[in-house]
Amino acid sequence: MAKPITVWLTRLTPLHFIPVVTILEELQVPYVIQSFKFDDVKKPPFIDINPNGRVPAIVDPNTDLTLWESGAIIQYLEEVYDTEKKLTYNSVKEKHLLTQYLHFQMSGQGPYFGQCGWFNGLHPEKVPSAIDRYTKEVHRLLGVLNTLLEGRSWLVGDKCTFADLAFLPWNCRLDMVLLTAPGEDPLAAYRNVQAWHKRMEDRPSWQKAMDIRAKLMDEQGLQANGMPKGVTNIKEYEDYMAKAAEPQQ
Repeated sequence: MAKPITVWLTRLTPLHFIPVVTILEELQVPYVIQSFKFDDVKKPPFIDINPNGRVPAIVDPNTDLTLWESGAIIQYLEEVYDTEKKLTYNSVKEKHLLTQYLHFQMSGQGPYFGQCGWFNGLHPEKVPSAIDRYTKEVHRLLGVLNTLLEGRSWLVGDKCTFADLAFLPWNCRLDMVLLTAPGEDPLAAYRNVQAWHKRMEDRPSWQKAMDIRAKLMDEQGLQANGMPKGVTNIKEYEDYMAKAAEPQQ
């Protein structure tokens, strides 16, 4: 029996650990979560684990390896623990296609979706040029995925892989990223992506990861959409953020 892997994360960043937890759940690898305050992300002991001061990071006692960067962690878990090839393939072609799509997620979807969400909802000042740029990039990337998934259920081969699951967390946040109107599905214009997303959302591993996320969000006083409890719309959220940014007396 493998010893549990420790997954380090801060309580303010539950989104970033979800792909790692989902993969661990898919592979039924034992793990424990080490949650700590965001204020301590640049302090020991975490800075000794990840000098870059970003989560997630893992410590695997079974191989004596400490690893950070979610993409690297996912590839490691696949190589070491996916002995039955549940989420990957052995063949050279498929293996490299999976790597390609994981890099596409890390260099494309993650950064651009994140910047769009920041400038739309979190930046203290409205910067129209930045909002326009990153909103267009989000739609461009969704268009690319929609084309890739034409006539396909999964990005590579005939099963869900780690490359598919890597895209799931940010697609779940599209309503906040794009400030979608209540009740509107931001994936409605991208039918292939929408169906792909739904297939992954129905997986038990994802539902377990979301249960863990909900618990962590509740502990830090946040709703499922990431807004503080008591905040019901974007205007209230902007007012909340503006007040939080005011200098303390």
